[in-house]
Amino acid sequence: MIGWIILAALAVLIAVVLIRAAMCKPAQAGSEAAQPVQVDSAAAVDHLAQLVRIPTVSNPDVTKFDEEVFEHFREEFKKLYPLVHKNCPPMRFDHTGMLFHWKGKSSEDPTVLMAHYDVVPVDEEGWAHAPFGGEIIDGELWGRGTIDTKITLVGVMEAAENLMKQGFVPEHDVYLSFAGDEEVSGNGAPAIVEYMQKNGIRPAMVVDEGGAVVEGVFPGVTQPIAVVGIGEKGVMNVELTARAAGGHASTPAVPSTLGMLCRAVADCESHQFKAHLTEPVRQLLNNVGPHAPFGLRILTANMWLFGPLLPLLAGKLGGELGAMMRTTMAFTMAKGSKQINVLPNEATAGINLRLINADTPESAAARLRSVINNDKVEVKTIYAQPASPYAASQGEHWDKLSKAIGDTWQGSIVSPYLMLACSDSRHFSKICKDVYKFSAMALTKEQRGYIHNNNERIPLTEIAKTVEFFTRLEKSL
Repeated sequence: MIGWIILAALAVLIAVVLIRAAMCKPAQAGSEAAQPVQVDSAAAVDHLAQLVRIPTVSNPDVTKFDEEVFEHFREEFKKLYPLVHKNCPPMRFDHTGMLFHWKGKSSEDPTVLMAHYDVVPVDEEGWAHAPFGGEIIDGELWGRGTIDTKITLVGVMEAAENLMKQGFVPEHDVYLSFAGDEEVSGNGAPAIVEYMQKNGIRPAMVVDEGGAVVEGVFPGVTQPIAVVGIGEKGVMNVELTARAAGGHASTPAVPSTLGMLCRAVADCESHQFKAHLTEPVRQLLNNVGPHAPFGLRILTANMWLFGPLLPLLAGKLGGELGAMMRTTMAFTMAKGSKQINVLPNEATAGINLRLINADTPESAAARLRSVINNDKVEVKTIYAQPASPYAASQGEHWDKLSKAIGDTWQGSIVSPYLMLACSDSRHFSKICKDVYKFSAMALTKEQRGYIHNNNERIPLTEIAKTVEFFTRLEKSL
């Protein structure tokens, strides 16, 4: 009798799971057609090319900044967008920050649109074409910054300049916030946030670089997916230092300094941080699931049942989805003796951690110490920035952003996700709840690989799309 009851319950459970999967289908698209947006594509391409030709390479050492190059960039920037500079004279912060105040009909609930105009260094020998040439080759604009992020800078400014020419006034104030030291975690954006905080300016929404319109990242889903970061992982740099007696290599001590360090590294890698079904992952699965094949919909439509299993699979999932569910560790640097026949007194290794919201810098450091379990190996936090809070994925601000995305890249699935890298927008979480991370372009896996890499370039058609997106977004603010 008990066996029959168990079988019946199992049959009901299976039926519920299958029915929920069958009912999990994409919502019907609305009948409202997107309003067309006129974009001067040639001008946008030319302006981006001009700005790419200026090598605004930032440096962690402020004294090594080429201030003349950065000032030249700002001068050319003013020439390209004279109306924005006339109507919204930029305020300067630190040595690279620029803040334009575009006054709307109301100063309540302003929006901040962000980009950075510094770029990372290049290895010219690895490039097929000049990294600061701004050349157009086979329908693509080549150069450092074409994707990260002079393209979004141009998108924001092209849209604003053209809307001002048409006499457009936004309903609410809009701030255009640009820094030239984002790549080196500089003080440009923090100084702007401090200014806003002191002057009682509390943005309703912030939009900065982050996700993009991507394809082929979810099994069986053919539609492009526009992933919008509703949060970003924290960053933490840790140094492990093992100490023991040094001396001549002919009489080695056991355990050696390097041996203890290697054991500590191996212990950390074999004890990864606990995975969690984070809210951005849950929402990503909920949004993309209805478009997936039936077999995958069984999982996404029944997160109440299968959700707890996903963190257990995080290691096997790997890639971005796995990284969105756990704090990751990357061992990036190591140092021992300067000579092969000398035992070092100290050996060090560097770890770069990316923190999910479930882990704090303090709890992460404590866990590393517990796993290593050796008082001769010091765990020292060099730098730490907690994960950002999550922005809303529904409501007025999300709706404005997702509509501008959907109208520009029609047919795409707009979904939240967790940004794995860091951006300047994390500083704005102090004064704004809804901080979104979206790089307004469609990028293939190959194109995403150009970021911080050789041969960075972008299709000319995507430059126009970026301007189109920001025009739609700015008209809604």
